[in-house]
Amino acid sequence: MTQADGKLPIVVLISGNGSNLQALIDAAQQDGRFVIRGVISNRSDAAGLARANDAHIPTRVIEHTQFADRAAFDEALAREIDSFEPGLVVLAGFMRILTSDFVNHYAGRMINIHPSLLPAFQGLHTHRRALEAGVSEHGASVHFVTDELDGGPVVAQVRVAVRADDSESVLAERVLQREHELLPQVVNWFAEGTLQLRDHTVWLHGSPITAPVQC
Repeated sequence: MTQADGKLPIVVLISGNGSNLQALIDAAQQDGRFVIRGVISNRSDAAGLARANDAHIPTRVIEHTQFADRAAFDEALAREIDSFEPGLVVLAGFMRILTSDFVNHYAGRMINIHPSLLPAFQGLHTHRRALEAGVSEHGASVHFVTDELDGGPVVAQVRVAVRADDSESVLAERVLQREHELLPQVVNWFAEGTLQLRDHTVWLHGSPITAPVQC
């Protein structure tokens, strides 16, 4: 699905500050191959909503606390997403575990950015866990979303060295700066039609990849 100008419409889901959203906004404004149709948050106090408003992007808030269960929330979320008719859904710091029905509805057209070198450190507190584990490298991954938490096929990664004097916050900031490069790159690949998910295998530039692309 593309617009008349050939750009891919996307919807971005956020829960917090939205710095990866900002990276997407900047990339879209700098001749990116995609346009952000809408930004949806499950938190009304998410600072990223102001970033979207400043860029004149429509926003929606669907408070997960207002729903009886996860399935009801996901149904409402899907309705809002589909109202924008996106070709791709991007999870950019969206802190909700999604139901299988929701994930399957967007199979092959939903990606997530995760702050670790997957499959290492799935879930939360990745920077703290990386420091506790004493790894020499840390980073971030973009993957297609499946019903396995942070377990979908990984497209690409960025790596940073872990320094002896790193704190959790310092390491997190260094990884985040690289995330801002990684996420727009992957979205542009998808928008160009060079990135696809076929039978749980990532295809890039017409060939299956056997390992995540290192960016």
